[in-house]
Amino acid sequence: MFSITKPLIITLSLLFIRCNIHDQTYLEKHLPESTFRGVWVTNVGSDALKSEANIKALVSNCKKYLINHLFVVVWNKGVTQYPSDVLEKYIGVKQEPMLSHFDPLECLIRQAHKEGIKVHAWFEFGFSFAYDDPESVWIEKYPQWLGRDQEGKILKKNNFMWWNALHPGPQKFLLELIEEVVTHYDIDGIQGDDRLPAMPSEGGYDDYTVSLFQNQFSTLPPGDHQEEKWIRWRSKQLNQFGKKLYEKVKSIRPETFVSWAPSIYPWSEEEYLQSWPDWIRGGYADFIVPQFYRYKLEDYSKIIDQLETQLNPEQRKRIYAGVLTALGGGYRINDTLLVDMVNYHRSKGIMGEVFFYYETFNR
Repeated sequence: MFSITKPLIITLSLLFIRCNIHDQTYLEKHLPESTFRGVWVTNVGSDALKSEANIKALVSNCKKYLINHLFVVVWNKGVTQYPSDVLEKYIGVKQEPMLSHFDPLECLIRQAHKEGIKVHAWFEFGFSFAYDDPESVWIEKYPQWLGRDQEGKILKKNNFMWWNALHPGPQKFLLELIEEVVTHYDIDGIQGDDRLPAMPSEGGYDDYTVSLFQNQFSTLPPGDHQEEKWIRWRSKQLNQFGKKLYEKVKSIRPETFVSWAPSIYPWSEEEYLQSWPDWIRGGYADFIVPQFYRYKLEDYSKIIDQLETQLNPEQRKRIYAGVLTALGGGYRINDTLLVDMVNYHRSKGIMGEVFFYYETFNR
């Protein structure tokens, strides 16, 4: 009896394995292995954070695709996605109303850690307090924080409305939010992106910054917002804030990662005052995930290759690739192209990646 049963068991096992392999998606079969694979999780164009059931599904899907780092939004459109005493102190609102029935950050951390997945708090909006919202409560309550362009208008770029990132008021507020998250949650990392630390280069013409510049140089700022010295002066001010943020996190929990996800350099500095190679050289970036967002492999490979002129080999070890995989408007990357992109940056010594965004893998 045993001699008949054993071959049958082996045959059925092989059949089960083959069926499982057959059921695997192209990405499951072909994405190269990685010790660091992340995905951004947002509340825009996604329901992933709306319930505990959705969060459980999110974690399950990420495990399926061997994603081991989640970068979850905690701050956008002027509110937090978790219940925040700091936010309530400043504007009398505790949390994003749509999520006020529970704490999605706590839930995600709990579920992800069960599966060995790390969670980073992603401060998506940074120094931007609203998206095309002239009635924002922040304008009424803290008008002195507002960024200003050369015409004296509220600083606005691509419909995002901005504070003056050099002003101590919004700097203090963001540091308090970050301290709150690091102190009260079992968080693995904190991340800023193309809005933290950042400010559109059209800004800096508010009274506070003009006075700061005038006191140092005894002259008004240049009328050309992209004049090289004016760009560098403002980007250096933001560098100082980035270092302060890094040191604040490390003083509370030294093991917590501090990372940044800026745009590609030097465009990042020319447009948003982000000179992120300085952040690596200055030692206040555990890693950086530049947004290498391109739709064609040829264009993607070009910006990957540019890193060799911007950072030395040791510095490039702190770089992971930010890869555009989906957009809320309906774009979703071709799976073959995604695999090709990962293989290309892997061939250039970039050993990890973060995908934007989670809905690519919600299938």
